[in-house]
Amino acid sequence: MNAAPSSTADALAGLRAYHLPDAPSWWPPAPGWWALALLLLLAGATLAWWLVRRRRRTAAYRQALHELHALKTALAEGRDVGAFVRGLSKLLRRYAIALYSRQQVAALSGEDWLRFLDRHADGSPFLHGAGRQLLDAPYRRQPAAATAELATLVEDWIQRNREVRR
Repeated sequence: MNAAPSSTADALAGLRAYHLPDAPSWWPPAPGWWALALLLLLAGATLAWWLVRRRRRTAAYRQALHELHALKTALAEGRDVGAFVRGLSKLLRRYAIALYSRQQVAALSGEDWLRFLDRHADGSPFLHGAGRQLLDAPYRRQPAAATAELATLVEDWIQRNREVRR
């Protein structure tokens, strides 16, 4: 039962030509894309919160280093040593109050203040080292202070006590 070639051609003539389906719409996205968008939004919000929190925690640290740099610059420009040592003493006091509680730091003076600084430093550079100058140098008219060593000591203390400990 062979069909004639002309009848086969007629059967195929009724078929439509190849056609592509319509392109998928970009809106609304599939549920997986919604989940990914939500995940990215949460990750972005968490990162922003963490960065703001970290910046606030290190604000006192950045400000202290900026002020220390200003004190060093003023000393290099010829300002007197007494003003430099007084500035370092004030800077340390204010930075310690910012990091620790006012009740813990503000009332300390003399040897107790130096012990507190040593508790938060390597060894005892304040009580038995160059930091001892902080006891009386701010009150002398012309202190004989080792300014470079004292500035390095203060900078090291600030670096070591970088974040709020409350």
